[in-house]
Amino acid sequence: MRKFQLWQTGGLVVVAAVASVLTSAGPPHRAVDALGVGFAVVAAGCLLWRWVAPIPVLVATALLVVANAAAGYPPTVVPWATWVALFTCFCACARRYRAVAVAVTLAAVVGYLVFDRGAVQAETVFGVTMTFLIAVVAGDAVRSRGAAAAAEQARQRAEERTELARELHDSLGHAVNVVVMQAGVARRVFDENPGFAREALGHIETVGRDALGELDHLVRAVRTEQPPPGLAALAERVRAAGREPRLRAERVELGAGPARALHRIAQEAITNALRHSDSGRIDIHLRRVADTAVLEVVNEGGHLPPGRPGHGLANMRERARLAGGELEAGPFEGGFRVRATLPAEARR
Repeated sequence: MRKFQLWQTGGLVVVAAVASVLTSAGPPHRAVDALGVGFAVVAAGCLLWRWVAPIPVLVATALLVVANAAAGYPPTVVPWATWVALFTCFCACARRYRAVAVAVTLAAVVGYLVFDRGAVQAETVFGVTMTFLIAVVAGDAVRSRGAAAAAEQARQRAEERTELARELHDSLGHAVNVVVMQAGVARRVFDENPGFAREALGHIETVGRDALGELDHLVRAVRTEQPPPGLAALAERVRAAGREPRLRAERVELGAGPARALHRIAQEAITNALRHSDSGRIDIHLRRVADTAVLEVVNEGGHLPPGRPGHGLANMRERARLAGGELEAGPFEGGFRVRATLPAEARR
């Protein structure tokens, strides 16, 4: 960026020098000589620091405009730098500094009108006014556009943080619930069946390692493009927790977003089933209906507490919505059902 500004300013300096030499000055103005070219070159050179110190650069170029007029040279090239500096101030400065920039520019205009040897003409006033307005409006437009882009970027970062929090809730919540279930089983059967207890501890280690691996993966990339684990892996976790799973999964082609959403919804539904009931079968059924994929997770366990809707259901609904689908969840006689409908890819 610094190199680009150097080349840009160098080009302006060359153009200012050439334009000054080619400018024809007649009475009452003084003919352009080395000093007049120097005014134009120095004014253009000041623009190298216009993004670092816009107000001081504007002050310097404004003083050069007044000095150029006081020396008797025509106001053709030197004011260019002032208008560019004014534009920069309205691009980069806060409101109070923009007011200072307007005051400095108006002071330069007054100084030019006082010291210029030529008569003040309506065309001159009109030209100065229009140039002033163009610099102000254009600079403010660029600043507003940059602010809008920054706000959009901040919104996207907030959405990514929300998505990461949702991923962590779904993944780690599922893993922690399975670990708690396995630990409880191991504790209850430790004396009567130490072999089964050791097997439960092995499942705890496996689930914990998987959770740590997924956490590391989520930290590296909020939105991973790798496919999520299949439903079979979730069914195995149900079986490892001492519950009876029944998996019926048709082959359904899904895009990356719907596939990830489906996996997380199934994971959260299974987590809720393990958390809120201690027995009964958990059915996981995936099928294609027309151009949609329908996932149902049915918990037939008893002793379901009435409870209150938590973050799990809200997260599942939000995931389904973001993937272009919808989610229904609620109790039925003898259990609880979660049903997600997500868009499937066209059949080949």
